[in-house]
Amino acid sequence: MVEQRHLERVVTGETEMQALGAALAEAQAGAALTVGLQGGLGAGKTTLVRGWLRALGVTGRIRSPSYTLIEPYETPNQSVFHVDLYRIADPAELETLDLGSVVAGNALLLVEWPQHGGARLPARDLTVSIDLDGCDARSVTLSADSAAGLRVLQRLKYEQISS
Repeated sequence: MVEQRHLERVVTGETEMQALGAALAEAQAGAALTVGLQGGLGAGKTTLVRGWLRALGVTGRIRSPSYTLIEPYETPNQSVFHVDLYRIADPAELETLDLGSVVAGNALLLVEWPQHGGARLPARDLTVSIDLDGCDARSVTLSADSAAGLRVLQRLKYEQISS
């Protein structure tokens, strides 16, 4: 049997993007993951993260880390780090963030603009690519980059079928 390493969905609107984030949180099931979030400005990366974090129990304000580079959150089951590398010009700038030690534990690392981090980022488990597809629609491709990412896709696919 061939494992499906990609899932594609069309998402319309902010509410659906947040719902996809919540579904990913459920499919993650508390596992430590590094997730790359790719897409142009305004594609919905932070909106997806907001849905993910709300589903994990974050109740306070969820800010975009565009200027701070990293926003940490504590959930009942794990630490979450939301990173935005849009402003990074050279991957060497990441040394001050020490992302390697962040993922050493049971953490969830959500990285917007991972292509700006190059090899300085931890290996990805899952890549979420968001492309604008019309005025309000987004085409979202989820790709498993590891066995942990594949488990998330399998759970997500199962939830879609059984809902």
